[in-house]
Amino acid sequence: MKHAREWLTGGDKVKATIWFRGREMTHRELGARILEKLEKDLLDVAEVEMRPRMEGNQMFTIFGPKRHKGGAKPERPATPTNQERGASQPPPVSSGQNSSS
Repeated sequence: MKHAREWLTGGDKVKATIWFRGREMTHRELGARILEKLEKDLLDVAEVEMRPRMEGNQMFTIFGPKRHKGGAKPERPATPTNQERGASQPPPVSSGQNSSS
């Protein structure tokens, strides 16, 4: 849990996996409880991207870093419009062939 918390605060995703061997497969609910406890422990820094799921003899869940409300995403620079470019410059030409051949 400590490593998962460290990675999540660094912005990385975490995949928690439990492997079941032999007769342990009959008690899969114990593995689900462990992953639920991990989810509760990481609630302040993570959000669950994939609920606990079985694949073969392993159960896993995926956590992602918690997104903040209002998401401060980096803005992309806007492409200039025809008016901003000025009337003297022609609009950009596409790389396709002309249909007037």
